[in-house]
Amino acid sequence: MRYAQLASAKAIVTGVATARGSWLEGPGGGRAPGDPGAYAGQRLGLPADGPRSVAGFGRRLGALFVDWIIAVLIISPTTGHRPFTPGSNSPWTPGVLAAEYVVLVSLIGCTIGMRLFGIGVMRLDGRRVGFPWVVVRTVLLLLVVPAVIYDSDRRGLHDKAAGCVVVRL
Repeated sequence: MRYAQLASAKAIVTGVATARGSWLEGPGGGRAPGDPGAYAGQRLGLPADGPRSVAGFGRRLGALFVDWIIAVLIISPTTGHRPFTPGSNSPWTPGVLAAEYVVLVSLIGCTIGMRLFGIGVMRLDGRRVGFPWVVVRTVLLLLVVPAVIYDSDRRGLHDKAAGCVVVRL
């Protein structure tokens, strides 16, 4: 019992109990533990549910999978690689995926896979992401690591660098 009281007092003194969050958020950027009102996108002024709420990881991964399949199906006839055959992967597939992302996200705010899963990319102020920022976001997405490092608002480093967020449509 005494140890629990000391641990609790130390947490309060150091601010851990009230400012715990991702290291990406900086000091005091996290939500209080057990805060029932906290949800992804709250700090960004986005709703908890419905249109314009932050998209979940399942939808994002599903959309990426569909876009990858589309890229494979586009590149296979032109390179002679047989799709979905082990050892027959084309090195051009990521390039086609990048082209799809850059063109479609900059023009309509989502890729084919994103549209199928009901998500899109927008700037934090609600406008469409500009072409140069879509290029930055896509390059970082292809590097994979920035996409898997994310904060409590489900924004990866690639989203933060481009000043955008993936939302439900």
